[in-house]
Amino acid sequence: MIKDLEHIRSKRAFIIDMDGVVYHGNQLLPGALEFVEWLTVNHKAFLFLTNSSERSPLELSQKLSRLGILVDPEHFYTSALATAGFLASQKPGGSVYVIGEPGLIQALYDAGFTMNNVNPDYVVVGEGRGYSLEALERAVKLVFGGARLIGTNPDLTGPVEGGIVPACGSLVAPIELSTETKAYFVGKPNPLIMRHGMRRLNATREETAIIGDRMDTDIVAGVESEIETILVLSGVTKMQDIPRFPYRPRHILEGIFEIPPGKDA
Repeated sequence: MIKDLEHIRSKRAFIIDMDGVVYHGNQLLPGALEFVEWLTVNHKAFLFLTNSSERSPLELSQKLSRLGILVDPEHFYTSALATAGFLASQKPGGSVYVIGEPGLIQALYDAGFTMNNVNPDYVVVGEGRGYSLEALERAVKLVFGGARLIGTNPDLTGPVEGGIVPACGSLVAPIELSTETKAYFVGKPNPLIMRHGMRRLNATREETAIIGDRMDTDIVAGVESEIETILVLSGVTKMQDIPRFPYRPRHILEGIFEIPPGKDA
């Protein structure tokens, strides 16, 4: 397996995915607590950068706290926040029709957007249990009516405790197919969200590494941002999947439990 643990440990800043890296659903993955303790003790700059749009930074902080890891909300950045920021830069004070959870809705409210199910500027789709045939039909109608289609992230699937479930990219696909319209996705691997993450870390490319479980979002985002890439096999991507991609991660680990000294596999 390709890895240079000492080189990884020498990095000053880390961008870290959450689902499939730190936890599956409500199940903490091995070594997650020790890894965060190592980051803190060694004064590393770190940001949990997740393509999930369901929860706010405060909710993510509280979730980790329930799992036994204490991390301040300032260490979290989501595709919901990135989407809201992007739309605010495009059309300040606009309106949206949203298929998604409170984390996405709150981010859009905070960015100055109003909810509109009649003639919105944008149809915004994230993960959520509110996805239904009725919501799909309305979204298709609104896109035909001129609303622009936005996805919080392009992930087709995501890891949970019981296995793999559909994610945002899969939920947007029926709207794209029905309207013959391509959605614009703001989350990883879009450089927009990566630039926001780098600014929050106040770190250079050379000082930074990204840790993720997906070749098609986390690793390609790192490659295109010219930062160190660390693939962990604890989530979606498995070793046999890697040859399908035209790019490679710099390091491949079984999980983040390998990074703190004394935890080598």
